[in-house]
Amino acid sequence: MTSISSKLRRNAAFALVFGLLGGAAQAADYTVSVEPNYPAGQAQQVYKPLLDYLSKATGEHFVLKTSGNYHVFWRDLRAATPVDFAFEEAHFTDYRINHQRFTPLARVADPTRYVLLVDGSNQDGGANGLIGRRIASMSAPSLGYLLLGELYKNPIAQPEIQSAAASWKDGVEMVFAGESDGAMVPGYIAQTYPNLASVATSRDFVGRGFSASPRVPAALRKKVTDALVRLNKDKALFDVLTELGATQFVATGAGDYAGNERLLRGVFGYTPAAGSRALTPAASAPPGVAGAAPAAPVSTSLSIKASRGG
Repeated sequence: MTSISSKLRRNAAFALVFGLLGGAAQAADYTVSVEPNYPAGQAQQVYKPLLDYLSKATGEHFVLKTSGNYHVFWRDLRAATPVDFAFEEAHFTDYRINHQRFTPLARVADPTRYVLLVDGSNQDGGANGLIGRRIASMSAPSLGYLLLGELYKNPIAQPEIQSAAASWKDGVEMVFAGESDGAMVPGYIAQTYPNLASVATSRDFVGRGFSASPRVPAALRKKVTDALVRLNKDKALFDVLTELGATQFVATGAGDYAGNERLLRGVFGYTPAAGSRALTPAASAPPGVAGAAPAAPVSTSLSIKASRGG
């Protein structure tokens, strides 16, 4: 009986040790928050190559954090729901810098721009030809939706903005299916549809940023930065960048994003951070990688220009 009790105690001790080790391994996972540009299952597929690459390059484990839609994403962002890294457009990156002390590590070298696409039958009418008609876009406060708000400022001359698309590409498919008259999409998606016409194009914004929470160790931040910057140098990893609609990452800093938070000023629930520099862009941004395009300057004028039609 004593021998059995002793064995049980040893087994319980081993179980406790393995449980603690398992918990420690799980706690070492690093979450990467992304915008809800895809349904959850598709997002896992799109970002898996990037997360697998970072896991291999750093020796850590990276896990995707997605939201059901932009409303949930914005709620969690304002509530500072804990995440370790974020890969987001300029206005969200600047928000995290100002409100949550995130550090931008690397950015997509290609500038971000948004394009309002229509088929040939709506091209001559320009942007004004879509007033009272349907435009597909991801919901607020996605950058595409906010830019539509700047394009159509007259409250009695508005299009019907449809936020039913599950992804930016779904919006284009809605145009082809006759379910929508126009689609607001990122430039890297618009360029894959040469059979559609642009009636409005935004200014260039600094490319999407990969940023880190202040709780991420400095050594890991450097590993992630180095891994992202050298990503384009390995042709075997071309698919990783292709999935993201990017050509390469370059090193970045907070100055590249200064002022972009201002795009969120009219969004429900937005409050500026105490002492925020969101409306005062930095005089200069830290240099990126040699040969990379400089960060797009922050403009205080209208962010999108359109062909208004006849």
